[in-house]
Amino acid sequence: MSTRSPQATNPAAAVAREATPALVPAVERAVRLLDHLAGLRRPQPLAELSKALGMPKSSLHALLHTLVALGLATRSERGDYALGAKPVQWAGAFGQQSGVVDAFDAVAEQLPTLREEAIMLAVLDGAEVLYLACRPGTRALAVNFRVGGRFPASCTSSGKALLATLPPARVRELLGSRPLPRLTRHSIGSVASLLRQLEQFRAQGYAIDDEETAEGMHCFGAPVFAAGRSEAVAAVAVSLIKASTSARRRDEVVAAIRELAARVSQRLGA
Repeated sequence: MSTRSPQATNPAAAVAREATPALVPAVERAVRLLDHLAGLRRPQPLAELSKALGMPKSSLHALLHTLVALGLATRSERGDYALGAKPVQWAGAFGQQSGVVDAFDAVAEQLPTLREEAIMLAVLDGAEVLYLACRPGTRALAVNFRVGGRFPASCTSSGKALLATLPPARVRELLGSRPLPRLTRHSIGSVASLLRQLEQFRAQGYAIDDEETAEGMHCFGAPVFAAGRSEAVAAVAVSLIKASTSARRRDEVVAAIRELAARVSQRLGA
C-alpha cells in the first residue's frame, strides 16, 4: 500500500504555502539587527549586541561586517556599532516618493505662529514613529529630533495622532500585550490606558505628549490624511518648553499645528 504525504493529500495547504512564501532567514536577521541599532541611544559592542539579540557572536560579526561595508551600519575604532547613514537616505526617499515631505516643506513656513517652534513630520512604522522631516525652532529642547530618528509611538504626540485614526484592534495588534515602553515617569504604561486617551484625541482632532518623551517638554500632534484614506498617512507635531509656555500660547500653537496638518492634507488631495 502506498502512502501519501500530507502535502499531497491537502492541495489547499499547498496553495496557501505558495501564496505566502517563508521569510528569508538572513534578511530577517539583518532587519532585526538594523531595528535594534536604530533604537540605540549609544553605539554598542559586539558582546552587548549578541546578548540583546540572542545571536551567536560569530554569525553576528559576519552580518555586521556586511552591513558596515554596505553603509547600513558603522563601526568605531573601539569596535562599537551604530546605525549607518544609508537608512536615513531611505527614509528621505520614502517621504519624497509618497509626496508627504514635499507637501510639508511647501507649507511649513506659512504659519507665523510656528516659526519659532520645532516642528516635525512623522509616519507610523510598526509600534514606532519615524521622522521624515524636522524643522528646528529657536529654543533648545530636551530632545534633538532628526530625520530618520525613532521614538515609541505611544509616547509621542505624532504617534498618538496617528494611532488615534486606527481601529482599536489594530492598535492592540501593533503594540502587543506587553507594558508600553516608558521614556519618562509620565509615559503612559498600558495599552488599555492609551486606548482611552486615543478616544479623546480622536474626538478633539489632536494628540498630546505631556512630558512623556522628555521631562519638561510639551508636544502637540495632528494627523495628516491623503485622498481616499480614512487612516492618517503621517502626522505633524510641535514641541514646546512647558514651563515657559502660557496657556494662551499653547492654545495658539495647537490651533496652528492643526492648521498645518490640514494644509499638508489638502496638498495630498484629502
